[in-house]
Amino acid sequence: MRHRLLWLSAFLFFVSTAFAQLNKSATTALIQRVVNDKASWFVIEEIPRENGKDVFEVESRNGKIVLRGSNGLSVASALNYFLKNVCFCDIGWNGTNLKLPATVPVIASKIHKATPYQYRYYLNYCTFQYSMAWWDWDRWQKEIDWMALNGINMPLALTGEEAIWQKVYRNMGFTDKDLASFFSGPAYFSWLWMGNIDGWDGPLSQHWMDRQMALQKQILERERSLGMKPVLPAFTGHVPPAMKDKYPMAALKKTNWGAGFGDVYILDPNDPLFTAIGTQYLQQQRSEFGTDHFYSADTFNENVPPTKDSTFLDDMSKKVFQSMAGADPAAVWVMQGWMFHYNSDYWQPTQMKALLNAVPNDRMIILDLYSEAHPVWNHSEAYYGKPWIWNMLHNFGGNISLWGRMESVANDPANALHDPASGKMTGIGLTPEGIEQNPALYALMLENVWNDQPLHTDEWLADYVHRRYGAANNNLAKAWVSLKKTVYNGGYTEGGPESIIVARPTFNKQGHWARTILDYDSVALVQVWKTFVGEANNFQHSDGFAYDLVDITRQVLANYASQLQQKIAATVAQNDSAAFKKYSREFLELIDDMDNLLNTRADFLMGKWIKEARDCGIDPAEKDLYELNARNVITLWGDKNSPLHEYSCRQWAGLLKGFYKPRWQQFFAYVDDCIKKGNKVDEQAFDNGIRDWEWKWVNSHEAYSATPTGNPVETAKKLYAKYINKVM
Repeated sequence: MRHRLLWLSAFLFFVSTAFAQLNKSATTALIQRVVNDKASWFVIEEIPRENGKDVFEVESRNGKIVLRGSNGLSVASALNYFLKNVCFCDIGWNGTNLKLPATVPVIASKIHKATPYQYRYYLNYCTFQYSMAWWDWDRWQKEIDWMALNGINMPLALTGEEAIWQKVYRNMGFTDKDLASFFSGPAYFSWLWMGNIDGWDGPLSQHWMDRQMALQKQILERERSLGMKPVLPAFTGHVPPAMKDKYPMAALKKTNWGAGFGDVYILDPNDPLFTAIGTQYLQQQRSEFGTDHFYSADTFNENVPPTKDSTFLDDMSKKVFQSMAGADPAAVWVMQGWMFHYNSDYWQPTQMKALLNAVPNDRMIILDLYSEAHPVWNHSEAYYGKPWIWNMLHNFGGNISLWGRMESVANDPANALHDPASGKMTGIGLTPEGIEQNPALYALMLENVWNDQPLHTDEWLADYVHRRYGAANNNLAKAWVSLKKTVYNGGYTEGGPESIIVARPTFNKQGHWARTILDYDSVALVQVWKTFVGEANNFQHSDGFAYDLVDITRQVLANYASQLQQKIAATVAQNDSAAFKKYSREFLELIDDMDNLLNTRADFLMGKWIKEARDCGIDPAEKDLYELNARNVITLWGDKNSPLHEYSCRQWAGLLKGFYKPRWQQFFAYVDDCIKKGNKVDEQAFDNGIRDWEWKWVNSHEAYSATPTGNPVETAKKLYAKYINKVM
């Protein structure tokens, strides 16, 4: 009876919080943060959901703008709709236009919007490291406002989890020394929590633990106050290495991610400790952070299970869920579906059904993580009856290439929604590994939140130009259509093409991780560049235009680098020393020019990334450790022999001139010496030799600018004059 009463209490709590009322004070504060002195224009009113889903309205009344919504994020979405479609404003990561009219506009008739999606999910485990690792409350507050403006109601919330695990394992008798080899550095938490690595780039200080726990409480309070239901992590079996000594009878097995890191320990789900640890973890987490009953757990992220036996998979899934339900009878398991694509050879129907069917349908939601390119729902009978969410993954490693699939994003969510075969599709979402790049693609995807029909991209792009740049412009609208047909008509690869600059030096067309083969016409992109430069004088004061001009210029020059590299390779094959020196000198000059261009925008500064990392430390040693984390994850990723080097490459000012250029200089010096001596160029020997220099750079502390310098528009125009004939 006591268990039934506990379950009923939890269920009623779940129902009541799932339909929380509008928090007017939190919503009013958001409006004030967004529009500042124009906040007095707006009146907030509450309206009920429609068919259990969020709704908003916007209308004029007595010289005010009435924003109605079913919760704070619905009202925020109403505000965003008004700003975008009435005032032609735009709020984004990379450039904002908030030039509101002097007087309150009049809306001719009431606007009413209802979302067709119960859930609008946001974030990937990797986002917390590739983009958010060093965020403070001010930056988080901006992101949460952006989430609310765009109707997101189901954000992943991982910040501060290391502090919860510390409490759990201390209660189990582990000392801080025991845990030192478990906790990674802050840039690697995602792969620690997903069971891939232990301890890399640590140790972790108590200061960090306390700071992040306090930050998570702020994050969750704000998200919940606006009507969001954060997804917190749960236990999947990954335990500290010291577990084998503290609990010698525990059923442990070693597994290896295969990326150059050591083995990690996974607790067998049949061991009684599994449910006990999982339950204690959620109890401790709930005590500190509360709960909205959504829990993320990925049992085999990029790791193949030890057997194809369906009984094992069924049992594993049941035990993970039981550890959740033991602490929260209303628990709903939110599972990333990445493994079903990544290890598709293993996850055949028998294995998928065993894992999924072990949990009741109403207690699990699957994230179809990569729907825009590699959906799994359409060849798994829509996850065999489970509710699931259509997601745009798009970004890998936080790389910044212009790339994406605009037509897929504009059409596929609505088409899936109306497809009888889509089963229980209950939401859409964004699951990028890194953010703060390709803002147009994300803005387009988020238009789906309040629409149940495919979007007309050409019309949308014309409106986007108007609100992002502050004025309608037919030439730029046409240029964006061309971008849609080139860089945003990408293939099915994991991320966009990179520049050969960021690859470890080679004469091959293709780098190690840096995929440098373009899947679009580079000359067509040059024509877009020409249009943007031609319109530059008309938009000199537009923040969004300045970002886009710099980004397009960067991409054109990044593409040209691959052409130059192949010219250099040809001179070596011809043993032409003079031509080699000429083209290698131009290649290095190109890197300098790109660095100077990117230095004009804060969006592209490595120094900003490093400063934010160091600012998280409380003493010089801690600051140095976080700088090591920040440098390492965007270059080598692991040690000097890491096979993941350049996976998270960035074309950033400081990184170009401080890391990539010296590396190419050393390569060219080596090649020049080979030409002079008549020796064959041994790229593998150079590759092996440069690793010590790379590792030294990762561990160094030379300063890079954290503030932009120069005029982005004028710098781009100068580079256009210098390179236009070359890139054509």
